[in-house]
Amino acid sequence: MKLILEILLMGFAMMVGAYLVPGVSVDGYMSALIAALLIALANATIGLVLRVFTFPLNVLTLGLISFIITVLMILLVDSWMKGFNTSGFLAAAILAIAVSLIKMILDSIFGVEKK
Repeated sequence: MKLILEILLMGFAMMVGAYLVPGVSVDGYMSALIAALLIALANATIGLVLRVFTFPLNVLTLGLISFIITVLMILLVDSWMKGFNTSGFLAAAILAIAVSLIKMILDSIFGVEKK
């Protein structure tokens, strides 16, 4: 049940983030949900491999490389999907920040705890 709630909240956060960030568009809630799932999948696979290879640089930059990898995963999903579009790196970076903040607020409202 918690996983389903997490997925639905992430889709909603993606939808709101796309509405708030100029240069990002989503065709609807289903596209936002699919985009959120694909970004999570890309971060868990390709992003993980990139984070392992860039670990020393990530330590030196205090995590900035991880953020850049997340933005690159958003741009990758943008290239995969027709219903999810970003206008470039800056829009994807602002979207990543907005979605994480919105998701944090939603988690606190709905009582979703991280382990």
